[in-house]
Amino acid sequence: MARFDDGKAPDAMRTIGEVSAAFGIKPHVLRYWEQQFPMLQPLKRSGGRRLYRAADITLVETIDRLVNQQGYTLKGANKALREGVTDAEAPAKEAMPNSHDATTNRPEVVDRLKTIRDGLASAMDD
Repeated sequence: MARFDDGKAPDAMRTIGEVSAAFGIKPHVLRYWEQQFPMLQPLKRSGGRRLYRAADITLVETIDRLVNQQGYTLKGANKALREGVTDAEAPAKEAMPNSHDATTNRPEVVDRLKTIRDGLASAMDD
């Protein structure tokens, strides 16, 4: 869980400003995440003041890790949370082949690209 240096108990409720400062996430982003992740529902007091419980803070930490560190989209992070996959690397990174290796290891592709390049160069000379 995020470290708070405010003297409160670890399970104390935190304001949106405190959570924002602890994670380096702007308050408007946290409010947007509340709309995108139905399971993120901090308590709302009179006047709309939000209070994040320990479980909410843990969820914010998980969303932050998935979206900002592992590269998930909001939709992908939402799906991962629903499926309980919260500590794996982003599937897109693992499934994505290195396109550089895919083309440079195929001589026919390189030859075809050279032919196209030469054709374009001669067309520009005309």
